[in-house]
Amino acid sequence: MRVNIFSYSDKGSNLAVILASLFDDVRCYSTHKSHDDITYVKSSISQVQLEFDNSDLMIFVGATGIAVRSIAPCVKNKTTDPACIVIDECGNFVISLLSGHIGGANDYTHIIADKINAVPVITTATDVNNKFAVDSFAKKNNLAISDMKIAMQISSTILTENVSIEFDDDIIMKNSIGNGLVIDGDNKLGIYVGYKKILPYKTTLNLIPNNLIVGIGCKRGTSSEQIEKLFLAVTKDIDIRAIQSVASIDLKQNEYGLLSFCEKYNLHINFYSAEELNQLEGDFSGSQFVKKITGVDNVCERSAMIYGHKIIKKKTSAAGVTIAIALKQKEVKF
Repeated sequence: MRVNIFSYSDKGSNLAVILASLFDDVRCYSTHKSHDDITYVKSSISQVQLEFDNSDLMIFVGATGIAVRSIAPCVKNKTTDPACIVIDECGNFVISLLSGHIGGANDYTHIIADKINAVPVITTATDVNNKFAVDSFAKKNNLAISDMKIAMQISSTILTENVSIEFDDDIIMKNSIGNGLVIDGDNKLGIYVGYKKILPYKTTLNLIPNNLIVGIGCKRGTSSEQIEKLFLAVTKDIDIRAIQSVASIDLKQNEYGLLSFCEKYNLHINFYSAEELNQLEGDFSGSQFVKKITGVDNVCERSAMIYGHKIIKKKTSAAGVTIAIALKQKEVKF
């Protein structure tokens, strides 16, 4: 986590040093030459523009107006902008300024305010009305948001009426649902949490967990196009953002087609030995021919189940490629 702190006075710089002690990867800048541990800059606005896209959290110790003018040219999108916080130089108030939910500014505001005994200032409507905040929920539980416009519609609607929510059977709720939500209601607007490509409501926001493992086996020399063709067929009813990784046997760790396929889809791949795969217990679609070649009776299902909870797509074969998909149980907290 990369943090940048900006201050504008002696008192502000002293507070900046205290704040810096709360983080590991932190850089402090000031327009005032007052502290050896802080880098002097002639223009904080120029430095903010240099650091903005590479920051996770930006803290401004000074007036809110300075912070607003500094970040204004850089602000692009609530899904990518860093968390921005303003703290007065006396440390009385910690204000969440930008990216309160997805960026985490609201959470950081509470944490920092607690550390320096200040008053946290949160202005997002769902928070001040004690309502469920869909973008905060998604970030906290590592869920991909299918459509930010629908997410904004939900945040607006939930202030005055309930919003429906539905979960896959394998999603485990660790606590009660958020204020303003109803389970499986008949509302036209609702949220579906799961890996499937389904739209339970007239207007559905899909929140996609990253909890699927794709096991792949293939003959030597299989092209990435062959793997991709079967992959797209097997996942036609699955949101591929739910895929956490690919798994296969270590005999395939230099298989160009397999590696190229994973690179195209930006999927991490793990390889396992035949010994590791054979240790798994379960009902697998075994093949003695495959066992003679690889030392294991089923590569794709066993690979997927190394860290999987259950198989949701059993072995499918085509053109020298086999694919299976396993699901890891997912817990969510409100």
